[in-house]
Amino acid sequence: MSAGPLCSPGQTARTMMTEALARVMFTDLIDYAGLFPPAQLALPTAYDEYRRSLRFSHAWMLGRFIVPFARFSELLGLHGESPSMRASVILDADRESRLWLNEISEQLAALAEGSLGAATVVPVALEIPVPPLRAARENYGAVVSQVGALLDRFGLRELPCYVEFPRDDRWEHEMPGAVESLARARLRSKIRCGGLAASAFPSASEVAAHLRACAEYGVAWKATAGLHHPVAHREVGTGFEMHGFVNLLVASCLAIQRAPFEEIEAVLAERSSAAFAFAENGLSWRGRRCESTAIERSRRSGLLSYGSCSVSEPLDDLVALGWLT
Repeated sequence: MSAGPLCSPGQTARTMMTEALARVMFTDLIDYAGLFPPAQLALPTAYDEYRRSLRFSHAWMLGRFIVPFARFSELLGLHGESPSMRASVILDADRESRLWLNEISEQLAALAEGSLGAATVVPVALEIPVPPLRAARENYGAVVSQVGALLDRFGLRELPCYVEFPRDDRWEHEMPGAVESLARARLRSKIRCGGLAASAFPSASEVAAHLRACAEYGVAWKATAGLHHPVAHREVGTGFEMHGFVNLLVASCLAIQRAPFEEIEAVLAERSSAAFAFAENGLSWRGRRCESTAIERSRRSGLLSYGSCSVSEPLDDLVALGWLT
C-alpha cells in the first residue's frame, strides 16, 4: 500500500469511477440471495428477479444464485432447459445435530451423483456452515479437515468451498486458527456481516481481524448479510450499524498489502462517501491509495463476492453517489 497521492501529475481525483476501475472492483461481486431474509422471496419470484437482473446493463456485477441444498432440485425443475445458470449451493444440515457430518456427506454425494457439468443449473461453489465447538479442548481444525476429505472423496475438490464458522463467544479467539486450518485444507472462508438483530452485526474490529487472518494465511473469502449499500452507515429505523461493501473491498485490498490493523479497522468503520476518491489507476481512502492492480489482486485472493437479497439496491446506491452511471 502506498501513502502517496492517488493521481499522477496532471490528473485529478474524481467522484465517478472509470468503466475499467468499476469492472475491476465489481465484476461478479454480488451473489443473489433473494431466498434469504430480509427479502425471503418465494423461489419462483427470486428466480425471476435473478433472471431479470441478468439483462441489466450492469449484469456483469451479478454472480451466482444462492440456493440451499434442500431446494436445489426445485430450482432445477423451475429452470428446465433454459441456458446454463450458475448456482452457489449452501449445504443446510442441522448444525446442532451430532449427525451433521453424515448429513453433509449425503448432500455432497447427491451433488456429485447429479453430474454437475450436465445440469442446466451448474453448482459452481459450495457454502458450508459448520457446527459450534462442543468442548473446550476442541478447535475447528478437525471439522475443516473432514470437510476437505469429503470433497476429495466425492470428486468435488475443484468446486470453491466457503466455510462459515459460528459467531459465538469463542469466535474471536478461535478465528485465526480456524482460518489457518482453511489454508491447509485449501478451502475458503465466509463471514456473516449482519442479520435481523443488532447482535448479528460484527464490529469493524471483528471484521478487520477476519480480513487480516485471511490475508496472513492466503485464504480467499466471501461475505454475506447486511451489505446492500456501498458505505457503512447507521440504518434509520433499526439503528443497526451496517457495513458497506465498498468499505470491505478497500479493507480487503489494504489487508492483502499488509496495512496496519488500525487502518483496516478504520476503513471498515468509515461512514463518509466523500472519504473515497477515484482515478484511472485506482482509488484512495483519506489519502491512502489502492492501485487497480492491487484491487484486482485482492478480488482474486481476498474478497471474492458477497451475498445480497437485492441486486437493485447496491446498483442504485452507486449511481446515487455518482460513482457509476
